[in-house]
Amino acid sequence: MTGSGVLQIALFLAVLIGAAWPLGVYMARVFAGERTSLMPLLGPVERLVYRVSGVVPDEEQTWKQYTLAVLLFSMMGFLVVYLLQRLQGYLPLNPQGFGAVTPDSAFNTAISFATNTNWQGYGGETTMSYLTQMLGLGVQNFVSAASGIAVLAALVRGFTRRQAHGVGNFWVDLTRGTVHVLLPLSLVLALALVSQGVVQTLEPYGSVALLEPAVTVADPGGNGVARAERVIDAQTIPLGPAASQVAIKQLGTNGGGFFSANSAHPFENPTPLSNFLEMLAILLIPAALCITFGRMVGDGRQGWALMAAMLVIFVPLTLGGYAAEQAGNPRLDARTVDMEPSALHSGGNMEGKEVRFGIASSALWASATTAASNGSVNSMHDSFTPLGGLVPMGLMQLGEVVFGGVGSGLYGMLMFAIVAVFIAGLMVGRTPEYLGKKIEAYEVKMASLVLLLPCFVVLVGTAIATAVPEAAARVGNPGSHGFSELLYAFSSAGNNNGSAFGGIQVNNPFYNFALGAAMWISRFWLMIPVLAIAGSLAAKRTVAVTSGTLPTHTPLFVALLAGVVILVGALTFVPALALGPIVEHLQMVAR
Repeated sequence: MTGSGVLQIALFLAVLIGAAWPLGVYMARVFAGERTSLMPLLGPVERLVYRVSGVVPDEEQTWKQYTLAVLLFSMMGFLVVYLLQRLQGYLPLNPQGFGAVTPDSAFNTAISFATNTNWQGYGGETTMSYLTQMLGLGVQNFVSAASGIAVLAALVRGFTRRQAHGVGNFWVDLTRGTVHVLLPLSLVLALALVSQGVVQTLEPYGSVALLEPAVTVADPGGNGVARAERVIDAQTIPLGPAASQVAIKQLGTNGGGFFSANSAHPFENPTPLSNFLEMLAILLIPAALCITFGRMVGDGRQGWALMAAMLVIFVPLTLGGYAAEQAGNPRLDARTVDMEPSALHSGGNMEGKEVRFGIASSALWASATTAASNGSVNSMHDSFTPLGGLVPMGLMQLGEVVFGGVGSGLYGMLMFAIVAVFIAGLMVGRTPEYLGKKIEAYEVKMASLVLLLPCFVVLVGTAIATAVPEAAARVGNPGSHGFSELLYAFSSAGNNNGSAFGGIQVNNPFYNFALGAAMWISRFWLMIPVLAIAGSLAAKRTVAVTSGTLPTHTPLFVALLAGVVILVGALTFVPALALGPIVEHLQMVAR
């Protein structure tokens, strides 16, 4: 590692924590229904949405009604995105004349964006019209993120309410999250990105003349007689309304790129400043929601404790990934390739990375995008060293709770907190309590479902893909790295991340349906038990804090919580990781 690289990571964390506090306080006021500084501007928009949609803001929903609303709304979003893709050839704002997306790819993409995963088996600039990008994918980027925040808000009310039947109103939480949080932040970030050169236009793709025309040569007869096929004298430059889409894909931990290369593309992420802002946007709302949680439960220390547990895991893994990439590949070192950092280059393993970002920013982005369920990339994870690639894979396999997706990351971490206090209660022979509510068998069973179901989806999905000849034949790399690519794909889909190692031909019926099923299960089959816990906790009395109550804001609890997260991930995935990146690393360093 280099001093400048470590300084970049430290600066990023300092700015993240500094920006998270005021945003977290603001969001707490939003979801409590209190007046904010933006209320004069955004309040009328919120009330207009209620009038048009027929929502009664003061009407409470039980956890079952809340769950039904989430599922129906998400299903409608899935259908809209699917139909837009299938019909885009007949719809406006399609200057390139793209035809219908195939049924299996449209199915996968619709599920991907409805579940806040944004797995992409297609190239955006060669597949999707502007209308599909904006009305389909862009809208889902907003509402899928707002849905995750809404479920978190319902869970928090479960902790704060006493003997109540309602956990809030999904339509109100959805509207407030979209109008008061995601829209204003996206507007500010989009304008900043445009200032850095990210494209934002509805004009057709451009075309520029090549300085040196190229000639394609073929041997159609196979007899050694080549002939010129055609002369290529111009290059097509893809354009589109990218800045507005990039802003929400980062802030909403969606991650789906407007262009196929995602945030490695210079039209999505042209400068070091745009890179820093996009990277900050990935973790900003998940970090701020920790502060929001503390404010809403009436004890700010609780939120800081959860953030501390996340940082205890995030920082060492990020530094470990950075060290692995900066160390480079010893096989190249043996061939006298210069991998030492200097004024001319970053050194280390620069394969698959952008020179304008270097090693530190690439490794930090990889950790941030997989700690959050974002999945956007500014470098190609498939080109990382084995241990460098293990870090983003491991962060996903921890359940996307180290910051995690907006809303979903924190409610996932709260499930781990419930299990942690249960374990602590077993050790002292006392009924576990968390935030004044007794944690009983029902809550522990529901929390266990949330923790174990993604693990089941990832491992079973990987096993099936390995065993099915048609699926295994789509893997482009042999041996341990090929297995890593499969494991990464299902870890990504099974934890609603959306990034990929690459190297697998996934735009085919098997992977489109298999990964689509993994994304759907890992999103909505987890929301249901979370909301069930919210309903159960809301109906309970609050118990008084006594000398025997486990403090959940101390360093001891932070260590316990982080330990439970790591232990569950390690016990579940170390055997699979041993077959992939770990053995690949041993092969790389073997002499």
